[in-house]
Amino acid sequence: MPSPNSPQPRSTDWLIFALVPVFFSSNLIFGRGVIGEIGPFITAFIRWAGSTLIMVPLLYLDWPAAWTFVRRHTWLWLWLGFLSIGICGGFVYWALTLTTASNATLIYTTSSLFIILFEWQFSGRRIGSRELLGMVVAFAGVTAIVLRGDFGALAGMNFNVGDLGMLVAAIAFAIYSILLRRPAAQAIRPLTLFGLIAFSGSLLLLPPAIWELFHGGLLPKTFSAWSKIAGIILFASLAAFFCFQHTVRKFGPATAGITLYMMPPVSIIMAVIFLGETFETYHAVGIVLVLGGVVLATRRPRGLTKP
Repeated sequence: MPSPNSPQPRSTDWLIFALVPVFFSSNLIFGRGVIGEIGPFITAFIRWAGSTLIMVPLLYLDWPAAWTFVRRHTWLWLWLGFLSIGICGGFVYWALTLTTASNATLIYTTSSLFIILFEWQFSGRRIGSRELLGMVVAFAGVTAIVLRGDFGALAGMNFNVGDLGMLVAAIAFAIYSILLRRPAAQAIRPLTLFGLIAFSGSLLLLPPAIWELFHGGLLPKTFSAWSKIAGIILFASLAAFFCFQHTVRKFGPATAGITLYMMPPVSIIMAVIFLGETFETYHAVGIVLVLGGVVLATRRPRGLTKP
């Protein structure tokens, strides 16, 4: 949680906050059909190896700081890559081959709850009543979207090992968000840190990608598959994770985690615009609830704002 003496977020910080779910949701647009054409761990490795290659010039320019971070904080470097890219990358793609998108969306949004729970348990973070109410309202909106307005369907949802995998990913992303607030991670430039995380994640994804390749995993062969991967690298990877890291720095992990609630409505709007999907009444209800909950959860008390 940002300290009371930290600078108040600027309009550009709020813009980046709003862009986080847009870029993360672009993974669903560009990745539509990729899982069927490419192996899940192969997809994740190409995604993050490509991101690392793009970041090489920036890492070179900030090489002394990058090398110092890797040398002095090797385990933090590896854990950040393992949690955010190893688990929330290839592992999620694998889980999506075993569960439905509805189950996955509902489970993954609980990452915001785990962030606040872990901060309360291990850092003594206080949970305000407005923030708690906002989270409940936002989660109700996510549930309305996922269940298509039929809350009674929640009792009939079937959960399997893929759902367990998504739960592991939600917890991993929560821990990753908290680790980003470590002084060592805060001391290095965001783009440099992102490049290092992409590199460590790629190293960790290489063994399962090779195993998958020699056990029937598919490689991208068409222009369509490669263009989707390019979109995933540029938007769902580079832009999304940089914006999320910036949001964690400016607002704290708990507030940054609220952006996950915004992903389902943003995904719906993008699917309607780019994929021609139908906009339903329950979509509107869910979007209103999610946005209302996010406003409640992120609004600061008057005493903390500048006059």
